[in-house]
Amino acid sequence: MAKPDVGDPAPDFSLPGTGGKTYRLADYRGRKLILAFYPGDFTAVCTKQFCSYRDQGDRLDQLGAEVLGISAQSVDSHERFAQEKSLNVPLLADEDKEVARAYGVTMGPTVRRAVFIVDEEGVIRHRKVSLTGLSYESVEDLERALASLG
Repeated sequence: MAKPDVGDPAPDFSLPGTGGKTYRLADYRGRKLILAFYPGDFTAVCTKQFCSYRDQGDRLDQLGAEVLGISAQSVDSHERFAQEKSLNVPLLADEDKEVARAYGVTMGPTVRRAVFIVDEEGVIRHRKVSLTGLSYESVEDLERALASLG
C-alpha cells in the first residue's frame, strides 16, 4: 500500500478511544483535524509531547482544528495515561496498527511519531513523519503548519 501524501485523501478510520467514544474520520468532515501518531503511552518523549499539548491547551484550542492522538496501546492504557497525566487530547487505540499502516507510519513492530493535518474535505494537507521519534511537533509547529495552509 502506498503511503498517503499531501493532496491525497486521508485513509478512513474508526477507532475506540478515551472517554468511551468511537472516533471516525468521517465525523470530522467540515473541520480541520490533526492526527498525532505516537509510539507509546508513558514513554518519555510521548509523555513530553502530550503534556506540552495539555500545558498549552489554550493555544491548542485556538488552532481551529481538533487533535487526536493515535497509538497501538489499548483503550485501558490510554485511559490510565490520560488520567495520570491529566491529558486533554483524545487518545485512540489502533491495537492492530491497521490505521498506522494505512497512513504509512509503521516501522517494523512500532508506530512512528507522525503528524497529519486533514482539511475539511478529508484531504491530507500536511504530513511529517519522524525518522527517530526523539522529537515531536510542538503546538508552535502545529500553528505554523496550519498557518501555511492559508
